[in-house]
Amino acid sequence: MAVSTDRLVVIGGDAAGLSAAAQARRLRPAEDLEIVVLEQGPEISYSACGIPYWIGGQVPDRDALLARTPAQFEADDITVHTHVRAEEIDLSAGEVRASDGRRFGYDDLMVATGGRPFRPRVPGLDAEGVFGVHRLADGADIRAAIAAGARRAVVLGGGYIGLEMAEVLQARGLSVTVVLADPLPMAQLDRDMAERVCKAMGDIGIDVQPEQPVREIETGADGVVRAVRTDAGSYDADLVVLGLGMGPETELAREAGLQIGVTGGIDVAHTQRSRSHPEVFAAGDCAQTFHRITGEAAHVALGTHANKQGRVAGSVIGRRPARFAGVLGTAATKVGDLEIARTGLCTTQAEEAGFDHRSETIEATTRAGYYPGAEAIAVKLITERGSGLLIGAQLVGGPGSAKRIDVLATAIWAGMTAEELAGSDLSYAPPFSPTYDPVAVAARVSSRIETG
Repeated sequence: MAVSTDRLVVIGGDAAGLSAAAQARRLRPAEDLEIVVLEQGPEISYSACGIPYWIGGQVPDRDALLARTPAQFEADDITVHTHVRAEEIDLSAGEVRASDGRRFGYDDLMVATGGRPFRPRVPGLDAEGVFGVHRLADGADIRAAIAAGARRAVVLGGGYIGLEMAEVLQARGLSVTVVLADPLPMAQLDRDMAERVCKAMGDIGIDVQPEQPVREIETGADGVVRAVRTDAGSYDADLVVLGLGMGPETELAREAGLQIGVTGGIDVAHTQRSRSHPEVFAAGDCAQTFHRITGEAAHVALGTHANKQGRVAGSVIGRRPARFAGVLGTAATKVGDLEIARTGLCTTQAEEAGFDHRSETIEATTRAGYYPGAEAIAVKLITERGSGLLIGAQLVGGPGSAKRIDVLATAIWAGMTAEELAGSDLSYAPPFSPTYDPVAVAARVSSRIETG
């Protein structure tokens, strides 16, 4: 007797969607599971995080940002349709209506529609010369604007994308102004650490204008952007870059009737299965997740999470148990030679979560002080008062600083105290670290104060 073949339809051809498709295929052969991917754009499986560095020229070839092609997925019996947008999900019928008129029935549905850049409601935001940094086409458009003679850039926002774009545009020879609604860049950091970032931006020639919400994008008679206006003034611009962060893209899911969580993302269980429709899965920037420390709902748009969540969904669809373990929001970036990283809770988040906490900041060097290239580094640890449990960390320093955050993220993930981290066996050699690594020094100071 013939055995029927199930079908998995994936909406979205980037990190979460294709991780799910690839994992499901590893676990279930083509005769058991047909996999169809619908991607509205021309490319799949690309690194959006690399777009600023392609714009800046550090990555010379656009195609270097492409991880896999449709043909490579086809070789694994995964059918990819590019330039095909999912227009409607019919949950009762179990099918997706596509922009080319076709209808794709499914047994399992993976929603991986990603995120959308935050866009403030101000006049002129749709003018020619205003760019997001979301798709490869955005990078191509910004590169074309620079090639056409753009010399003055205004970056809206001072988060990861804002900092990265400010740096690469300044390196390309543009005059760069960063306009912030917040008092300082990098709102994910505590004020004392963010002040270091702001100073470094000014030191390399980036003009930072804080506490100035945008009121209007001014255009010329030709409709092209010419300035950004705030209550404090007007900043000339040949191009404007949106670096205000990402929100979940859930319009399709919302219209279909999928349950949406408090963060605005699709509400899923730890298996990435929709809480309202068990045949539907969601992962990546469109999905709500949870913070590992607080257990509270969270939305953190990072490719690392998208890939891991997609793999969890693919495992479950492939009939292997799996659960997503939560997020700490671990991330790193740089501006000039200054490296910036954070994980866990900042002090504001710790207060909001109800922790009785304390924080300590130490100053050290990235290498032995006598070794050439030793750079200053500041390490801030946030611990629970009484227990000494590590709940957050931030690093700001010269080259060699940022990846140390992984030690701290691992310690927080494992539920270590500052005292336990201080006693752990970290490596030492003068080209890489002082005798006591800055991470260990910060942990030792925190544990000494806690026990003293």
